[in-house]
Amino acid sequence: MTTSGTAPVAYPFNTAEGLQLAEEYERVRDRPGLLRVRMPYGEPAWLVTRYADARLVLGDARFSRAQGAAHDEPRQSEGRTDSGILGMDPPDHTRLRSLVAKAFTVRQVERLRPQVRALTAELLDGLEEAGPPVDLVDRFALPLPVAVICRMLGVPVEDRPRFRVWSDAALSTSSLTAEEFEANLEELRAYMAGLIELHRRDPRDDLMTALIEARDGDGDRLSELELVDLCVAVLVAGHETTASQIPNFVLTLLDHPEQLALLRRDPSLIAPAVEELLRFVPLGSGAGQARYATEDVEVGGTLVRAGDPLLVAMGAANRDALRFSAPGVLDIRRAANQHLGFGHGVHHCLGAPLARMELQEALGALLARFPGLRLAGDLTWKTEMLVRGPRVMPIGW
Repeated sequence: MTTSGTAPVAYPFNTAEGLQLAEEYERVRDRPGLLRVRMPYGEPAWLVTRYADARLVLGDARFSRAQGAAHDEPRQSEGRTDSGILGMDPPDHTRLRSLVAKAFTVRQVERLRPQVRALTAELLDGLEEAGPPVDLVDRFALPLPVAVICRMLGVPVEDRPRFRVWSDAALSTSSLTAEEFEANLEELRAYMAGLIELHRRDPRDDLMTALIEARDGDGDRLSELELVDLCVAVLVAGHETTASQIPNFVLTLLDHPEQLALLRRDPSLIAPAVEELLRFVPLGSGAGQARYATEDVEVGGTLVRAGDPLLVAMGAANRDALRFSAPGVLDIRRAANQHLGFGHGVHHCLGAPLARMELQEALGALLARFPGLRLAGDLTWKTEMLVRGPRVMPIGW
């Protein structure tokens, strides 16, 4: 069994310009034990890269998110946030999550599918009218999930560009100082608090009104700041990942023409194709959200001491040959695809059903509308962000 002793390795491994999984992950996964790594800020951590170890750390109550508040958490930027719901353990986490969960059940999400389908068609009409080359991100990948989450929360259409800037900063790993990060968050919180007041005076049939009613109906369940932060979390998380994965998935399919041709021949493969792309494309620039061991635990042949942080590299775990056959191959027919693209355990992505549905609708409609879809210019990549993907992606058809 290995324990700490060697100097930690600089992390993260992935580069921002591209969607490859860094080769270092292969080497780390094949060696015994866990690797000690150091992110640009915070204390060193153990890096988890194997599927079985990842499920253990994400799913076992002996690994805590809340403990991070008492530590110098490993992170990519100087700024720190209390992470809201993402920084909680049960029972606090359960209390908050159960309030939002009702809006994101598969049943609720399926009720939204016709709206999403209509919105997708409308955006594709706009793309077609603009004519090639046109930016897939600006004209399609971003407005779709933004419109859906704004509609769910009740954010006015004219305010959408404002929160885009706040959201970018919330997920930034760049040179924002801790003060700038905090100021940005406070602006977003102030905006959200104002929107909550509007909804209190004029209740509507949306998620924000439902959360307000849960908070006001039972004061013990949700503090005012928790209500604000929950709405902020839904807003930011509710669009950024999907907006990044739409162009990422298109790029990946263009890089795998035989899989793209297969999907075009058989559009009924869209659901398994989305699952396989979620497994195959490592979205994060590196593992985020450290878990802290609350007692001494053996993980992957390493004795992790109480108080030690662990970082789970989901992208690497999704390419573990012990769990997936031919893990480095994109196979849209792959069956029983229990990937970790949405995480695992109590922090498993709440919006997974919504993201799945949006990705299925967006990808299916885009490929059907443009049989000759291709890149039509140079990509500009997001840099210094927690998520990877093109910021600008010119397409033609």
